[in-house]
Amino acid sequence: MSLEKTQSLEKAIIQIAQNARRAARTMAAVSSNQKNQALIAIAKRIQKNAPAIQAQNAKDIDRARTNGLSPAMIDRLTISDAVITSMAEGLLFVAGLTDPVGTLSDASIRPNGLEIAKMRIPLGVIGIIYESRPNVTVDAAGLCLKAGNAVILRGGSEAIHSNMALASVIEQGIKETGLPTAAVQVVPVPDRAAVDILLKQEESIDLIIPRGGEGLIRHVVANSTIPVLKHYKGVCHAYVDEDADLDMAVNISVNAKAQRPGVCNALETLLVHASIAERFLPLAYTAMTAAGVTLRGCERACALLPQIECATPEDWDAEYLDLILAVKVVTNMEDAMGHIAAHGSNHTEAIITADYSRSRRFVREVDASLVIVNASTRFNDGGELGLGAEMGISTSKLHAYGPMGIKELTTTKFVAWGEGQIRS
Repeated sequence: MSLEKTQSLEKAIIQIAQNARRAARTMAAVSSNQKNQALIAIAKRIQKNAPAIQAQNAKDIDRARTNGLSPAMIDRLTISDAVITSMAEGLLFVAGLTDPVGTLSDASIRPNGLEIAKMRIPLGVIGIIYESRPNVTVDAAGLCLKAGNAVILRGGSEAIHSNMALASVIEQGIKETGLPTAAVQVVPVPDRAAVDILLKQEESIDLIIPRGGEGLIRHVVANSTIPVLKHYKGVCHAYVDEDADLDMAVNISVNAKAQRPGVCNALETLLVHASIAERFLPLAYTAMTAAGVTLRGCERACALLPQIECATPEDWDAEYLDLILAVKVVTNMEDAMGHIAAHGSNHTEAIITADYSRSRRFVREVDASLVIVNASTRFNDGGELGLGAEMGISTSKLHAYGPMGIKELTTTKFVAWGEGQIRS
């Protein structure tokens, strides 16, 4: 890129960030009703303009196929009728949620009569950098608006037509309800240089949230002067305990792996208690093979299933995002938890067991943003956990852990009421 183009791009990104900062001041004072009306207006416009949105999405899909993107990535990119419906329903669900902004908590009265409380407030301006999924454009816009924030969205070049079509619809809905259009802005250029410029706007942007592959997230963390809320990858495990219902374990494992293999909450490693491996693994192999899944096993797993591939050390840390599953036979739950501690990514971990005490211990001791008993890892999702939609799944612990909904897009400030008190 020439110096002249670089300077022009930098000027444009700085202007976007400054516009967002001004919009954030307005959004912090907007009523819940006005925010809800904006979300409803956007939802209606998405449904009304579905053919135009899908026509632009078709351009991105054609280019993705030409560039050889995997079926899983194309699936993420596609705006089907079901995705249109899901985006609109997600906005309506968020509109129906209780607005956290302005609520008070932890109230107390000091000995001198000073009344103290915490008030929930918007974060301010949030920058979202993401890949592939154009539905993130709508989910992020809706959540940020409801939480009283302004948001700058920078999607991947592979979804540029889809994102710009959605941006136009969102802008119309916002404008219709009198909110500042700069409250939701999509960076309109695919140049990667735009990301690095955005990451340096610490005077205007309060938080960066990257969503995408590990490479993107590590690049953002390494280059941002703004705090980053991150999740590097989803190496998710399911541990089949010695007391597990084997049919349940097969159904859960297949769903976790094969329903949508290209997402971060898909199962990547299956851990099986040694005492049931001889009975369980043939059942799992039959079901996984029928679902198109290739298994890669440890030495003990391969001894029981000689037809499967042998796992390498790299397989235990792999986020396949594909129909591949690593399988390891473990001695006991302690062994399983040790493997998870060594190779997990703090995303989602599951135990399948009929033993209450072991399930309680697993939930207490395993460190992940969602620890789940007797259900699929695919439930680590904002919509499935009752948030309506999510900004992403944080695997860091400051300031949120797990799916980020409305409340996670706010913070608190102290407020105090006095009657003339002065400090002695």
